[in-house]
Amino acid sequence: MSAAPGTGKPAPHPAALWAIEAGFNPEQVDCTTAVVLKILDNKCKMLPGEMDAVMAIYDAVRHRPAPLFGRAVHEAIDAARRYSTPAALDAIHRLRVDAEAAIPKPVMKAYKAFLRDGLFG
Repeated sequence: MSAAPGTGKPAPHPAALWAIEAGFNPEQVDCTTAVVLKILDNKCKMLPGEMDAVMAIYDAVRHRPAPLFGRAVHEAIDAARRYSTPAALDAIHRLRVDAEAAIPKPVMKAYKAFLRDGLFG
């Protein structure tokens, strides 16, 4: 990844820029969080580049209000990303299962179409 001009910091991932521009709604933020949980639980069937894009989107939108997932979920994600301990990964697994139960399948299907059309399409 190249540096952002004049900052010395890495340039943002194109997916993060797209997510900021797309203006994710609270439901889409929850869906992004659920997909991140699935990625961290090694249950995601996306290609590595697609997973990287979703992680960048998550980092760009995670601070936005969302009805299902609060600070504790984001802290568990942070912990699993930093340290892949059995306890952290077990927490992610439980959160992923709960997320899949909480988000209706049509909502997640619409979110995946939104990603596919806007980002991967």
